[in-house]
Amino acid sequence: MKLKTLAIVVGILAALSALAFWINRPPPPEAADPRVGQPLVDASLLDGSAGLRFSDQGRTVELSHGPDGAWTVRSYHGLPADFAKLSSFVNDLTTSRIRRFVSANPERIARLEFKDTKIEILDPSGKASWSVTLGKNAEGGGRFVAFGDLSRAYLSSFNAWLDTDSKGWADASLVNLKPEDVAKVEVTFDEGPPVVLSRGKLDAPWTAKPMIAGRRIKGDTVSALLGSAGSLRFSDTSDPADPGVAAAWKHSRTIELTAFSGRTVTILLGRTPEERRLKPAAPSKAPVEQKAGAAPKAAAPEYETIPAGPVYALVLDSDPKAPVNALMRKRACQVDEYTFTSLPRTAGDLFEPSLPPPAH
Repeated sequence: MKLKTLAIVVGILAALSALAFWINRPPPPEAADPRVGQPLVDASLLDGSAGLRFSDQGRTVELSHGPDGAWTVRSYHGLPADFAKLSSFVNDLTTSRIRRFVSANPERIARLEFKDTKIEILDPSGKASWSVTLGKNAEGGGRFVAFGDLSRAYLSSFNAWLDTDSKGWADASLVNLKPEDVAKVEVTFDEGPPVVLSRGKLDAPWTAKPMIAGRRIKGDTVSALLGSAGSLRFSDTSDPADPGVAAAWKHSRTIELTAFSGRTVTILLGRTPEERRLKPAAPSKAPVEQKAGAAPKAAAPEYETIPAGPVYALVLDSDPKAPVNALMRKRACQVDEYTFTSLPRTAGDLFEPSLPPPAH
């Protein structure tokens, strides 16, 4: 083969090889997604926000962030938010990171179960300045997330539970007074005068007015009373205009706690008692045959038991800045029934027999 012919053949083969490489070349590597490795949300967005909104399965929670930095539950009567719970959630949100890009394929994204589960940061107008939609949990941990129009899916390290019960985000604390801070406690009873227990300093013994001769103060009962009243929390709230609230105050007890600092907290606990009520007579379905001259047989009366109502607490704090004072104007707070049923029923329940004098 002539040299010229060989060169032409080599040239043709090289061109064909180049063409085959171009046709079968691998796609260019995708540019690294800027979200990967970054926090799910920048903490600065929350600092300057007007609130947060969570949505899931048709339920929505909205928290408002005031100019003074205070958080309230807008979707639950504007009550103060539970700061510890909110801080924990925000920490989970801001420390979670985008682990990797998952897909931009609509069919694959559809399998990641993106529905209506969403977290939004709100601007002052109430619109979302940032939002993320949550998909299903990943088998290896974390949760799939998507931003904006859901065109790209990612895997994040976010694992926090999204609580969409508005009441659960409210600060349920009504009284926060430690037993060791209490200098005086006054308790009222259904009958008889109130009993006032006091001490001059923490390690001093309690004294009582009036004192029962031959008895001493029952320390365990006083400690239980201070622990229950000093850490009072609501379990639910009602409209203050509810007739059941007014009925409860007709059967109430009062506890007044005074701290060594001079601060006083007055607690009114009320509950409508259980009632046994005569049932109205049922209409007779058929006449009952009676013997001639016999007196009519009266039907035995039937009773029904109306259970006791919920326990309501009215709290007044001498500190005018205490949030509970504003709360009392908004809602009637229900508390655990044990707070009421565990109260000493009579003044005598606060005392026990004195120890006999030592034998000589």
